[in-house]
Amino acid sequence: MIQQTLTDGWKFRQLGTTDWLSAQVPGGVHTDLLSAGLIPNPFIGDNELRVQWVAEADWEYSLALQPSQELVQAERKLLVFDGLDTLAEVSLNGKLLGKAENMFRRYTFDVSHSLVPGDNDLRIIFRSPVAYITARQKERPLITVSQSISGSPYLRKAPCQFGWDWGPRLPPVGIWKEVRLEGYSSARLLDVHVRQQHQSGNITLKITADLESYVEAARTITARLRAPDGEVFEARANIGGNTTSLELEVDKPQLWWPNGYGEQPVYDLEIILEEAGVLLDRRSYQIGLRTIQLRQEPDEWGKSFEFVVNGVPVFAKGSNWIPADSFPTRITTEKLEYLIRSAVESHQNMLRVWGGGFYEDDRFYDLCDRYGVLVWQDMIFSCAIYPLDEPEFLENLKFEVRENVQRLHHRASLALWCGNNEMEQGWVEWSWNRPELQDLKKAYQKFFFTTLPEWISGEDPDHAYWPSSPSSNDPFNQPNAPDQGDMHYWDVWHGRKPFTAYRSQYPRFMSEFGFQSLPPMETIKTYAEPDQWNMTSYIMEHHQRSGSGNGLIVSQMTETFRLPKDFDSLVYASMVLQAEGIRYGVEHWRRNKHRTSGTIYWQTNDCWPVASWSSIDYFGRWKALHYAAKRFYAPVLLSLEDEGHKVAVHITSDINAPWQGQVQWKLATLDGTILQSGQQEVNILPFVSREIWEETLEISEELKRQVIFTAGLYQGKQLLSRQVASFVPIKHLELKDPELSANLRQEGNQFVIDLSC
Repeated sequence: MIQQTLTDGWKFRQLGTTDWLSAQVPGGVHTDLLSAGLIPNPFIGDNELRVQWVAEADWEYSLALQPSQELVQAERKLLVFDGLDTLAEVSLNGKLLGKAENMFRRYTFDVSHSLVPGDNDLRIIFRSPVAYITARQKERPLITVSQSISGSPYLRKAPCQFGWDWGPRLPPVGIWKEVRLEGYSSARLLDVHVRQQHQSGNITLKITADLESYVEAARTITARLRAPDGEVFEARANIGGNTTSLELEVDKPQLWWPNGYGEQPVYDLEIILEEAGVLLDRRSYQIGLRTIQLRQEPDEWGKSFEFVVNGVPVFAKGSNWIPADSFPTRITTEKLEYLIRSAVESHQNMLRVWGGGFYEDDRFYDLCDRYGVLVWQDMIFSCAIYPLDEPEFLENLKFEVRENVQRLHHRASLALWCGNNEMEQGWVEWSWNRPELQDLKKAYQKFFFTTLPEWISGEDPDHAYWPSSPSSNDPFNQPNAPDQGDMHYWDVWHGRKPFTAYRSQYPRFMSEFGFQSLPPMETIKTYAEPDQWNMTSYIMEHHQRSGSGNGLIVSQMTETFRLPKDFDSLVYASMVLQAEGIRYGVEHWRRNKHRTSGTIYWQTNDCWPVASWSSIDYFGRWKALHYAAKRFYAPVLLSLEDEGHKVAVHITSDINAPWQGQVQWKLATLDGTILQSGQQEVNILPFVSREIWEETLEISEELKRQVIFTAGLYQGKQLLSRQVASFVPIKHLELKDPELSANLRQEGNQFVIDLSC
């Protein structure tokens, strides 16, 4: 098949004006206007408010298109848009080819009789997404999150782009993915399905290829698999009709494992379509050989919710992923790799691609395959009521779902398809269950419990489907229950409960919980001037989208720390506070891993510079939480469970081998005087969590504010981790000034800091 990429030479203008501007494709109107100096940076100050007109206007793109000679000679010519954002009318040489209305779909137009040799005039008119949803909302109001522009559920576009409780109202417009011409004269590959059948000692790949033929002819399909060590496996079949199947035997397979459980060998699969020895088309795939299931079995606490890879239960350690930029075309491969590698460096093995963003592109899943990160994949529905009773809307969804499931089903990293985010919970616990909305409630149940799983299983019968997050998999019956399914726990943030409330929860799988912090000071300086460096200033509150979020941070801070002396210290303390809160919850659930099978904190990353729940800010700066995650997600975890004067030491192992080490503990005053000390040998079996030591310590009331308990986990002489517990709130400890001094020196390519006191 012949391909001609169409990235150069595009221009755009506001519809109805005469001045054309250079357009980047893939790209968007906002980023092109910003590059031209025609709008201010919407991430600085409150400039977001000054660019709202962009998404309220209509825009036109134009390209003087010259097809290659090879394409002109092809019998069948196709114009392919991998992504149009979102309401687009596509014309070629003055003829309307069709319309687009879904940013998550590929649109293909047959231009066999429209494309001419030489110059062709390709035009795309993008209609305002804001005007569209506003008009639909007036006709029939739907419920969505309060921070979003009303009516957003009517449009198949990333929900968070209309505003969220961590994101701005900046819905992009434009050609956000690749555009190309394709041509062929005989046949092309449409889709390839790959399934794995695991037997003892070998694996069979069952491959089905779908074709589109222009003429009937004898053709062959070849499947060629290259192992990481270079060994090649090959199978070939003659094609009868437009669908053919073949099997490929893989001897001595190298299994793919999640991060922390083994290696991630990746096989390269190539599907080749030929006719009389002439190449017609080819597809390439990245394959990891593994089995995965979502195990749900009755037990003493209800029903388990546990991912099992290659027969081994995996404790999911991860975070919730949101779009890495409000303007998706600015997300580079380097940024994606940095963020995913950062997750891996903090021992994460799962990312939940949250349903208020978009299906990530292939680069994201390539990286997850390579680094061993399982993907919980939400379909793109979140926190809103959608018009699921409208036939045209459902037909649009059918193409979206099938296309994205076909694209992702073969991924080693793919763990689960999930219907939506928090919508079942909305029907049960929020204000949705009104008499006038009952038809939409019935449509919800039919779609997420019948229609959508049928669509998904039709394309991918090998991965589990889950109707919503959270859910008990029983329509509208306790969707956030602790005894089955997954749980979202927001009583600490929204409910203003103390961090200790996490220990009252014993979910089967904790898929959302979180606490906010400010971003690092270096990031705040990019959007706020010094006169705005105050938690209640206008700009600081503009870059806080969770209502009274800044006040919640300060309120929780006063329960834990003394009020910081200045704004810089407050920013730092907010990040330490966030890390402490999430650590408190994760350690509790890891101690109870026999009951809870995973924790996914909210959230990994940011789409703009903002106060949020992220552990990595918009510019890639690790917050204290991400450094803490490297400790509380460590393969072997030391944690303390303290109540009153009683302290219990726990060891949790996620490794597939017995582990031996030693815990050394001491009760000491803040000036370093040791009051009690001891050590405990550790011998722990694979994948086990257990208490190894417990004692009620003798501490007088007078001494409580002057002592701390510390424990260190050692393997040989190496200190792996250290934990500290106090017997009063940290703010009440009578901390001494250690009179620290620091000296920085360079040794080779490293910097060494010497501290003394």
